[in-house]
Amino acid sequence: MAWLVRDGEVLASVELADGRAARRRGLLGREDFDGVLRLKARSVHTVGMRFGIDAAFCETDGTVRRVVTVQPWRVTRPQLRPTIVFEARQGTFREWNLRPGDHLEVR
Repeated sequence: MAWLVRDGEVLASVELADGRAARRRGLLGREDFDGVLRLKARSVHTVGMRFGIDAAFCETDGTVRRVVTVQPWRVTRPQLRPTIVFEARQGTFREWNLRPGDHLEVR
């Protein structure tokens, strides 16, 4: 099992969406989600989802560039290049006090 870590602190379990089908499916069809989904994308959406999400757009080294909350049936602004995105249930990143400049890693 993979874990999301910031400054040596384990934040949550990580589900990796590495394949095309897994990225396309994302969190769709789920009633709830406990943990974090990691994928590579230019933007994310919540079209068809039952709950809002937090999304952290990161550099390839894990440095957080942008943190946004996405309500159901919305789409984020696209990034100039594909980036690593961590998605969690809405409010999770606020609880963690996740900010741009933080460094995340998957172990």
